[in-house]
Amino acid sequence: MTSRASEPELLWHRFSRFAHRAPESVAIQVQGQIVTYGELHQRALRFAAWLQKTGVMPGERVALLLPNSVEFVACYLGIQRAGAIVVALNPDSTTDELEFILRDCRPVTLVIHPKSNRALSDAFVALNEQRFPLPLRVVYAGGDQMQSHRVLPLDLAVASPEVLLHGPGPDDVAQIIYTSGTTGRPKGVTLTHANVAANCDSILAYLELTDSDSVLAVLPFYYSYGNSLLFTHLAVGARLVLATDFVFWNRTLDLVEQGGVTGLAGVPSTFALLLHRSDLKKRRLASLRYVTCAGGALPPAHRDAIREAIPHADVFLMYGQTEATARLSTLMPGDLDRKSGSIGRGIPGVELAVLDENAEPVRPGEVGEIVANGPSIMLGYWNDDENTRRVLRPEGLRTGDLATVDDEGFIFIVGRGSDMIKSGSFRLHPLEIESAIAEVAGVAEVAVVGVEDSLWGERPIAYVVPTADAGCDLASQVMAYCHQKLTRHKQPREVTVLSSLPKTPSGKVKRSELRTLQSAEVSS
Repeated sequence: MTSRASEPELLWHRFSRFAHRAPESVAIQVQGQIVTYGELHQRALRFAAWLQKTGVMPGERVALLLPNSVEFVACYLGIQRAGAIVVALNPDSTTDELEFILRDCRPVTLVIHPKSNRALSDAFVALNEQRFPLPLRVVYAGGDQMQSHRVLPLDLAVASPEVLLHGPGPDDVAQIIYTSGTTGRPKGVTLTHANVAANCDSILAYLELTDSDSVLAVLPFYYSYGNSLLFTHLAVGARLVLATDFVFWNRTLDLVEQGGVTGLAGVPSTFALLLHRSDLKKRRLASLRYVTCAGGALPPAHRDAIREAIPHADVFLMYGQTEATARLSTLMPGDLDRKSGSIGRGIPGVELAVLDENAEPVRPGEVGEIVANGPSIMLGYWNDDENTRRVLRPEGLRTGDLATVDDEGFIFIVGRGSDMIKSGSFRLHPLEIESAIAEVAGVAEVAVVGVEDSLWGERPIAYVVPTADAGCDLASQVMAYCHQKLTRHKQPREVTVLSSLPKTPSGKVKRSELRTLQSAEVSS
């Protein structure tokens, strides 16, 4: 057991110390609004005091149904300072999705935004009154008063931060992050303050973040990757530049240039959109010193295009899971060419191994499952002992990701166990097929899934999203390229062109929906 003295400093303490040392430093920049660390610190303290004054006890859950905003950040920090547990939710959730999560974690307070979908807000309040089993206070934060007597205003003027009780300890739960649920119901990943602090230290170590850094936040803070941007930058006094326009990507790049942003973080679909729906290749973006990508494999063709467009920026390809707070490994910039296709090695404090079905290390080149150990690994799934026991094993966190490892310890993911395509006697990994298809001119995004086949068991099917200048025969071009690039059993049997791929709010492809789409086409 790690001694308390050696545990990393908690997020609130780091944030508070910097706010006292440099209160005029900019913490958040959004749509022309500037909020300093001193101002954010006061907002967070007052919200923490309001929670305590209204009876919220340590360990109780407070849910946030907020977009990326000043209100989100202040509430996130205030909840943790009060010793309560943050449950951040997708503002675009349906009423049924909200009901499931709220029944699961039983929050005592839900904070919404005046600009939230009014129909959803009213539907939720009705849900609370009719079907939700516990009393739930619904309040709104920021902006003008909502015209609804069923949603209470958040009046921070009544709370004095001077009477705040002692804050949480490292072993107390800090937040519950619900997985995006590409298949089945989402699970609540339970993370302690020590989990967050440990992962924060690891990320800071390899990105070398300081108070002179800033990041363009296009990822939602309720999502694990977006959440890591939040806590790492607040910990060192860096600046969060919040993007709000995801239709006109050139406006997003304007924020980088105008704000002197030093970091750009995204999932593979983020960079696919930037490469094909913006003028990224025509800009210099001189302030950028690094680019990070996680949330899935970035095709080598896109990786190389990013490096060519921003040659002065270091590119970090990262791997992680919500169950490990955020980050597990990174491929450092100097290894991008030498270890192309790898997720790198475990970040500081994280131990990764690739194990066989007997929990023994595989030999180089053999396929096994990635297993993780370290202080950032979750306590478990909220109210779900069965799934907790399934993934938290004596050997560590079972990630469900299949991989090989080379003789230097670099790990190469070949796919998730659930995504494997079993075609005849072959086991096909979608990532290999997708990487080949991404090289075809005119392909912006690609996803490959296996669908039922009476002869082969399953057959690989490819779905592609075209670039703006793609030809009308893109499907034929993809098929022809695959015939040249891939062995026969890896070639997709069909290629379908879509205007977009179905994705979770965090940008991950919903492969289950693509399989359903194919089944519907066959049955019709």
